[in-house]
Amino acid sequence: MKVILAEKPSVARELAAFLRATTRRDGYFEGNGYQVTWALGHLVELKEPADYDLSLKTWSLSTLPFIPDEFELKLRDDKGTKQQFGIVKRLFRAADALICATDAGREGELIFRYIQSLAGCTRKPTERLWLSSLTPQAIGAAFRSLRPLADYDNLYAAAKCRSEADWIVGLNATRNYTLRYGTAGILWSLGRVQTPVLAMIVGRDDEIRTFKPRPFWELMTNYRNVCFRFKGDRFDKQEEAQALLDRISHHPLVIQKIERKPEKSLPPQLFDLTELQRDMNRRYGMSAANTLQSAQSLYEAKLITYPRTDSRYLNTDMQKEIPGILRQLQSIKPNEVSKLDLTSLPFNGRIVNNQKVKDHHAIIPTGAAPGALRDQDQKVYSAIVVQLIAAFYPPCLKEVTTVDAIANDVPFRARGVRLIEAGWTELFPRRSAEAKREDEQSLPNFAPRESGPHEPFLKPGETTPPKHFSENTLLGAMDTAGKLVEEGELREALREKGLGTPATRAAIIETLLKRKYIEREKKNLVATDPGRYLVAIVRDHNLKSPELTGEWESKLNRIEAGQAAPGPFMQEIAEYTRGIIQSSDNKAIDATKLGECPQCGQPIIEGKQAYGCSAWRKGCRFVLQPTYRDYQLDIRQIRELLQQGVLSKPIKLGDGHQCFLSLLDSGALVEIAVPQGDEQSDQKSTGRRKKSTRSRNSSQKTRAVDGSSRPKTGNSSTDLGPCPLCGAQVIEQPKSFSCSKWREGCGLTIWKSISGKRISARTAKTLLRDGKTAELKGFKSKSGQPYSARLKLIDGKVCLDFDN
Repeated sequence: MKVILAEKPSVARELAAFLRATTRRDGYFEGNGYQVTWALGHLVELKEPADYDLSLKTWSLSTLPFIPDEFELKLRDDKGTKQQFGIVKRLFRAADALICATDAGREGELIFRYIQSLAGCTRKPTERLWLSSLTPQAIGAAFRSLRPLADYDNLYAAAKCRSEADWIVGLNATRNYTLRYGTAGILWSLGRVQTPVLAMIVGRDDEIRTFKPRPFWELMTNYRNVCFRFKGDRFDKQEEAQALLDRISHHPLVIQKIERKPEKSLPPQLFDLTELQRDMNRRYGMSAANTLQSAQSLYEAKLITYPRTDSRYLNTDMQKEIPGILRQLQSIKPNEVSKLDLTSLPFNGRIVNNQKVKDHHAIIPTGAAPGALRDQDQKVYSAIVVQLIAAFYPPCLKEVTTVDAIANDVPFRARGVRLIEAGWTELFPRRSAEAKREDEQSLPNFAPRESGPHEPFLKPGETTPPKHFSENTLLGAMDTAGKLVEEGELREALREKGLGTPATRAAIIETLLKRKYIEREKKNLVATDPGRYLVAIVRDHNLKSPELTGEWESKLNRIEAGQAAPGPFMQEIAEYTRGIIQSSDNKAIDATKLGECPQCGQPIIEGKQAYGCSAWRKGCRFVLQPTYRDYQLDIRQIRELLQQGVLSKPIKLGDGHQCFLSLLDSGALVEIAVPQGDEQSDQKSTGRRKKSTRSRNSSQKTRAVDGSSRPKTGNSSTDLGPCPLCGAQVIEQPKSFSCSKWREGCGLTIWKSISGKRISARTAKTLLRDGKTAELKGFKSKSGQPYSARLKLIDGKVCLDFDN
């Protein structure tokens, strides 16, 4: 008997149907010499600290860093897990041989190996089924190509290193920063990948927040209804631009050279997961997580190949399948496919490259008829189909004409573009329209040495800030470890050092959203106040460094390829984690100096009115004023800002509100709101009933990096009445009124500050007794506008009620 383990029941069902194992049992299929079961994703996970030592259930800085000598496994604490694992374990132990059919990649390999290890069946003869599609043809080919599981030991080593490294960094950093800064029960969650991604978003937002537009002027001239631009740089000073304009005003414009050359725009490459997610976000605003969900559904419906791929190429084995797939696609895209010669498709190195395909080739349709699809799935499927067709279309051809001219020795240039052949762009109406817009300036027939009067003018403008990250641009930045590169070959070179993998990036973004460190504003992703505060308090630069995380991803890739050993990588992770704790311990301010310049690193000196960089003679212009919005900074605060980048205690400004100050690398000072503890709750400004989720979400946040209880944040001082959720007493904490059974998971919390309004014990008691309060004044909106509202307690959640 051979036992096959798939990752999901849907995949197990397809494999069982192919093998004619049609007898349905409890938790598996059986027949024809096979038993096909499934894992429900991660059935097995790494043990938590308290599983090694019960005393570690209590969070304490003295126990950090905690790094197990040997990692141990346990069953995931989830409904149905114990039952399904029991079935898998029984089947494994009775089997003659095992077949690993989990998803073909790092995570799938880890899922199987962890289950096999905990079941005690690592010595069983085991083979690996490597699936790229769930069509019967692909399944048959995979079974004919079964390989020993040992051939994938390097893949498992990389997956195991990634899992253990994330556990070590996430658990220790989270406990460290929560214990140091997590007042009122706030959990500061950090991670090897999520924290650098958050730092990128905060950094971009701060660039925009502190951006100061600078005016500029461009010199242009009109000649024969064509706009010519000055060939030099634009001007920062209007008088300099005006002087050049005056110089040419009474001189003719002379045409010197006319040059026409063709310009070719090649068809787009096939999709990997990241590019598919970027395209869907750019075109439809779809989140990366929703795109992956649709792609997974399409894969399980046998409509596309394996979606969690990092390759945009096909291998030579797939090349022969493409004409047949395109013939099948004629039924849904007849006009588009009809323009291709399916007997002689133009395969090239941008489409087929064995060296660029590691685990899986690019995402392509299987050719199977789709039937009726959900709107979101249809958009994703259509994009994948059109991308495959477009790869074989001719290039987009244009003729670019440049005309150089001169007026009193001042050079100008005009440019015109004529579309000759739309090529692949006709499949993408929006891109085709963009190509045609370049042709808005049509050029007449100029002759060399012709001249005539012209109309010079100055066009004023001002610099603009960078744009907020969208999921599209954030995924692009994660793909290249924060380096904002769009050019294809350079992007390809940097992708080996990206943040996370295509399969994990959507989850990283969703984690930051769920923890309320970032939020969506239309298509943009922007940092929240808690997210900005978290990045500010992280003193270890490496913990926020996209480059270092990208280097680690490169090392994991080398381990996967058998070019590096796991041991040195894990030692590096351990040393790095010890550094996180040590850098937090070294909080002393050096009173013998002011600090270093955030722009150039040179020592700061004290001037008569402010603090400045000692390299000012070399051009560094950094100056730190001792006054911020009428608040006088003392010398210790100056040193804190210069040496640590953020004040350890909030300041109170003239308008009464408190904030922290942070000094950016650009030299700008920015305010960071003081965390109140309620920012990460699910409070909504509505009187509508909503099922309570705070208890569940809080435990998920903790388990994501630890799994043990939250740290104790204070002792009870006042009993306010019974908890409406569990009946235990509600007690007063430093920043909230909470259920005394919060350690057991009860999520009832009434924050002492809600939307800027202080909530007294008397108000909390009334809310608990009556389920609502009278109308309260003193709430403030995000813009600072005051308003009134009632508090209501609905299913254990505090809501703002504006009804009369």
